[in-house]
Amino acid sequence: MGASKTHIFTISQNELAQAAKVLAHPARISILQYISRQENCICTDLVDVIGLAQPTISQHLNEIKKIGLLHGTFEGKNLCYCINREKWVALQQAFHLFFTNVNQNCC
Repeated sequence: MGASKTHIFTISQNELAQAAKVLAHPARISILQYISRQENCICTDLVDVIGLAQPTISQHLNEIKKIGLLHGTFEGKNLCYCINREKWVALQQAFHLFFTNVNQNCC
């Protein structure tokens, strides 16, 4: 669907669809799983952990950041990332509401 049609949907529908699109890539799921398991922000090279080239990792991180799931800070030449917990919880709630708000009387 072209971007010109997104205006006919609610903001929450567009946000949920964008988040689903970002989460639909296994590399992004892997990145989020790794970062979410860390006790502190990570500054390590994700190339070694994920197994993809640095430019590819950077592209995936940028897509994840666009929906607000990551905070990032610069430290020297390295970027440090951590999960934006408020956005993480909000996204969990939005998906939970989406998947549980179903009419149980249908065939």
